[in-house]
Amino acid sequence: MKKPTKARKHGGKKQYKVRNWREYNQALVDRGKIIFWVTDEALRQWREQKKTGKRGKPRLYSNLAIETALTLGQVFHIPLRQVEGFLGSILLKMGSVNKSPDYSTLSVRAENLSVSIRVRSVPDEPLHIVVDSTGAKVYGEGEWKVRQHGWSKRRTWQKLHLGIDEKTGDILLGEVTGNDTADCEVLPSLLAQVPAETKIVQVSADGAYDKRICYEALKKRVVNQIAIPPQRNARIIEHGNSSAPPFARDENLRRIRRVGRKRWKEEVGYHRRSLAENAMFRLKTIFTDKVRSRKKGIERVELLIRVRALNLMTTLGMPKSYVVA
Repeated sequence: MKKPTKARKHGGKKQYKVRNWREYNQALVDRGKIIFWVTDEALRQWREQKKTGKRGKPRLYSNLAIETALTLGQVFHIPLRQVEGFLGSILLKMGSVNKSPDYSTLSVRAENLSVSIRVRSVPDEPLHIVVDSTGAKVYGEGEWKVRQHGWSKRRTWQKLHLGIDEKTGDILLGEVTGNDTADCEVLPSLLAQVPAETKIVQVSADGAYDKRICYEALKKRVVNQIAIPPQRNARIIEHGNSSAPPFARDENLRRIRRVGRKRWKEEVGYHRRSLAENAMFRLKTIFTDKVRSRKKGIERVELLIRVRALNLMTTLGMPKSYVVA
């Protein structure tokens, strides 16, 4: 009989192996191809075609052209002036008659740019959405300074709120707020991004969403299963003799008291919430955990463009792994 590995024997982390390494390796290579980011569709719609009817000179570049240029900046980690030169040289080599927007135009247009993070349509089947948030540092100290002298007061963050499709891993919902906005306050606006005709079978989130405003928003959206763990000292709000319909939080709490918190999490598939943490880790690993701009409007666009770019990357291929015995 084969002896268990040391990690498995002492309860260490599970070891995984990728079974589709050849396809995944090619997907990683394809992420660096310029033709993947500067598409034929973008080149065809490079110029602004619509007439706004407003006085003054019409815009020279379409929103798609601006988004393409900003995406290159985020993917390849270059500031706007370098984006102008980088994109200009690419267009020249491709033999395109289009020109790159200058850095000033990119800065001005980015502040009010509308970004759609979805690159694939929302599935027709019922959704299981995993919700969470993370922070992106606007300015602050580096790791070395913090270790030497500690944190100073000049630290601020933007919060990125995401909703991930549990089955495909696509980031379907995204919103950016200040660091003083609670997670529970954003959930109703995130749910509003799901098409009304799409059924949501389950929403999984951590204890930060254990608020009445979240349960009311989920009830209004007719979510079948709400996988939000109640607080340890939680109490029943609506007792069994109440004429009101069952309250989802109370039902979860009763089940936890009956079978225990660990068993309840297994029953509702709460472990799938780790998909949100994986997506955020992937986002910060590829694009860093900082934003370059100091304008809130542009910071929001920066973060949403990163989310869209990550969705594009995952369409190329994702690793399929299995546990090594």
